[in-house]
Amino acid sequence: MDERIDVVVVGGGVIGLCTALSLVEAGRSVRLLEARTLGSGSSHGNCGTLTPSHAFPLAAPGTIGRALRWMLTPDAPFYVAPRLDPRLWQWLLGFASRCNARDWKTAMTAKAGLLNDSIQVFPDWVARYAPGSEFSQEGTDYVFRDARELEIAARDLPHLAELGVHGQLIDGAEYERQDPAFKPGLKGALHFPGDAHLRPDRYVSGMADALRALGGLIDEGWDVTAIDEDADGVVVHGSHGSVRAREVVLATGAWSTTLMRSAGLRAVPVQPGKGYSITYDRPALVPKRPVILHEPSVCVTVWDSGYRLGSTMEMSGYSTDLNPRRLAALERGAAEFLHDPVGQVKHETWYGWRPLSVDDVPIIGRVPGRRRSWIATGHGMMGVSMSPATGQLVADMITGRAPRIDPAPYSPERFR
Repeated sequence: MDERIDVVVVGGGVIGLCTALSLVEAGRSVRLLEARTLGSGSSHGNCGTLTPSHAFPLAAPGTIGRALRWMLTPDAPFYVAPRLDPRLWQWLLGFASRCNARDWKTAMTAKAGLLNDSIQVFPDWVARYAPGSEFSQEGTDYVFRDARELEIAARDLPHLAELGVHGQLIDGAEYERQDPAFKPGLKGALHFPGDAHLRPDRYVSGMADALRALGGLIDEGWDVTAIDEDADGVVVHGSHGSVRAREVVLATGAWSTTLMRSAGLRAVPVQPGKGYSITYDRPALVPKRPVILHEPSVCVTVWDSGYRLGSTMEMSGYSTDLNPRRLAALERGAAEFLHDPVGQVKHETWYGWRPLSVDDVPIIGRVPGRRRSWIATGHGMMGVSMSPATGQLVADMITGRAPRIDPAPYSPERFR
């Protein structure tokens, strides 16, 4: 067994890397274990938008009704694949019970806490740890072709403003004048100037390089199979032996529940939500800012190095199918809005599983029943957006420092 270090972080996505860097900053020795390759989960192919504007939880009034209507539409923006899966249906019942105005407001406030803290520190964070990640603070636009949908969405602007997230309503004709990438017929847009974006794969690689430079150890291809805890610390067992540490942090995203059960820990209510993306060369005419095309629920992000269409939410377990219908829905949705919806060269078609907690609020804190085992998961579609704040919060709790934000809303104990 290797010499004991301070903290083992399990999971090499953006949450695990930010946690490891925050712990190293706090003076702890860290070893990061990743089952496959760094960033190979949902950290790789997402659209890289950093969006306090997206603080609204998925668990909202009306969500279950829409999901049920869409169950026979496999390319719908939110699709639950019909199947016999007791754990999924237990999760859906818990999720449905939270689709009410009171829980929606509570969850939105909790999500905004992490989102606002992260967006404040992102400029300095990427300058130090991922300067090549194409970070930009241009804001994000939510664009509408349906006047009724725009009206409904605009009603939520005061709720966001109460949380420090300010948006602006732009008339459709004016928006078309501002951005010639869009076809005529827009009803309007909501512009959020406080949002930002980056290229997530370069964000991951930059942080990995920074962690190694600061003395952190990274092991890829390291499957964790069990975690033992005693008075002196923890022993993490896996495919390449055992590692002793004072603490362990599980930042394994959508695989958290599976790993916790196999490792003998009490699992948290997380389900995998499958997202898709397509990456191309930049088309000749692209939107001036990252946009969410509201009705088809398609995100469009442009970098100097490329162009990506992404989004959708598919509850299909750990299915490894790259569903061509859902990929086609991304291109079709973009074509409804944009003159030049795709690039000439397609570089990658991708899927990844997002970790969806039952209340759509991240789960951050001690593993129930353990003293030295911690978890950071359940970020849904907001893992990149919430990553610096999550890493700092975990490091603060482990080191005993006063955290910048209240950890109580994210505690795993809320599910007991």
